[in-house]
Amino acid sequence: MIEVFKTNVQEEDQSTLIIGKLLEHFPNSLISFDLEDCDKILRIHSSSISNKKIIAILNSHGYLCEALL
Repeated sequence: MIEVFKTNVQEEDQSTLIIGKLLEHFPNSLISFDLEDCDKILRIHSSSISNKKIIAILNSHGYLCEALL
């Protein structure tokens, strides 16, 4: 399953930090950011995804995150 989120992550080093934190909770996932996109897209490909947990993790690090449908 793939989930896509709109974020306000701006820098490559910020995305690297967030990916590391997300992998702690979703260890067998493929996670990437598209910082060139105007919505700073976060994509997560995993067998089990919790949108609420992903949003909470980004929020706890000071970033906005919203699931895209």
